[in-house]
Amino acid sequence: MTETDIARTLGRAHELAIEYLAKLPDRPVGRPVDLEAMRASLGGPLPHAGEDPVLTLDALARVAEPGLVATAGPRYFGFVIGGSLPAALGADWLASAWDQNAGLYVTSPAAAVVEEVVERWLVDVFRLPEGTSLGLTSGATMANYTALAAARHRVLADVGWDVEAAGLFGAPEITVLVGAEAHATILAALQMLGLGRDRVTWVPADAEGRMRADALTQALDGVRGPTIVCAQAGNVNTGAFDPLPAIGAAVRSHGGWLHVDGAFGLWAAASPDRAELTVGIEGADSWTTDAHKWLNVPYDAGAVLVRDRAAHRAAMTLGAAYYVETTGAERDGYNWVPETSRRARGFAVWAALRSLGRTGLAALVDRSCDLATRLAAGLDGHPGIVVLNDVVLNQVLVRFMASATATVSEEVASDQLTRDVIARVQLDGTCWMGGTIWQGQAAMRVSVSGWSTTADDIDRSVAAIVRADSAARERG
Repeated sequence: MTETDIARTLGRAHELAIEYLAKLPDRPVGRPVDLEAMRASLGGPLPHAGEDPVLTLDALARVAEPGLVATAGPRYFGFVIGGSLPAALGADWLASAWDQNAGLYVTSPAAAVVEEVVERWLVDVFRLPEGTSLGLTSGATMANYTALAAARHRVLADVGWDVEAAGLFGAPEITVLVGAEAHATILAALQMLGLGRDRVTWVPADAEGRMRADALTQALDGVRGPTIVCAQAGNVNTGAFDPLPAIGAAVRSHGGWLHVDGAFGLWAAASPDRAELTVGIEGADSWTTDAHKWLNVPYDAGAVLVRDRAAHRAAMTLGAAYYVETTGAERDGYNWVPETSRRARGFAVWAALRSLGRTGLAALVDRSCDLATRLAAGLDGHPGIVVLNDVVLNQVLVRFMASATATVSEEVASDQLTRDVIARVQLDGTCWMGGTIWQGQAAMRVSVSGWSTTADDIDRSVAAIVRADSAARERG
């Protein structure tokens, strides 16, 4: 391709992206998709001859458009998904154009240094111990995997076992304790690490989903040998934080490793008004979060932080004869994450943090929390609509009651009504939120984390939910 062809192709990609972003505030958040038509349009045999890349981009944008969910828009509340801040999106475009491999210092000194800076900034923002190490992963699942790999290394090394060399065959048994509301990615990480998702000891939680510290202390009394405890900063349904000071004290007294899954809740530390929620978090040994959630960075932006740098590096590092040796002063990305060849994720994270600054980051967190409170207040006054959780962060749980009584048949009817309302809201397209099961009951789960969401978006969403509720009751 000539320089003109390259410029024409990338220029068209830019035009299509800007057109899409301009429509985000007003387009339906979700819509029904003709799956077979999309398959037929995108599929078929691979063409024998290629085509003009501009035509390829036009075809992709045209055919994919009905199947794009406006997750980056201001009224997507289905999962904890932020949009993409303009600086982060721009940096991500540059990262694709630069096409850097962040696995080795020698393949991209710029990517390596950016990750060093991001490490310092995040350790500071999250108020973690100085010297904490950072790895940028594909998402929260691999971040939890990395943290728990470091934990596995340390608790076995402390009893004289080299798990990276000898594996788990014949190794001392590791006891893993998790809260009753632990996220599925913790279990996924445990199964990949050979620690088993069905071997965990489940610790009871309270009504808001917080691990009970007294129950953890009691459970630890019966444990001997290497121990890992997984706590949570920000329950995925309620936003509640485990009692980290008491949990940390119990784990330290036992001599175990404490991991904190803070996929979105860790960002509360950035807000002077919400930082109290994270008190005690500095006493853990590892932490995970996801920049595509509250930092509003494009996808592929998980983060793992580990107090014990040596354990982190030992659990991840590898080598090959053809790798270029460094002096030790340079950062090789492969020492901190499971991948060697990987995208230069640090550029977008760096750009988001720099463009926001401390005050902008705090404002982003506070605004989301305030808007979640506004949504809860807007719904809670309507007959039959009940907010189930204390709205301490950006999560709201809503149930639609078929009756004021709590008989088994009425609970079943309320489950059905709740699911019907959720389906109607999704079909309406004004906003999008999903369902969950909370303490055995169906509920609507609302997550407010997008940078572009406004009070007007919340009010429009409340009106759409109330309309859906009324329609569902009339039909019932």
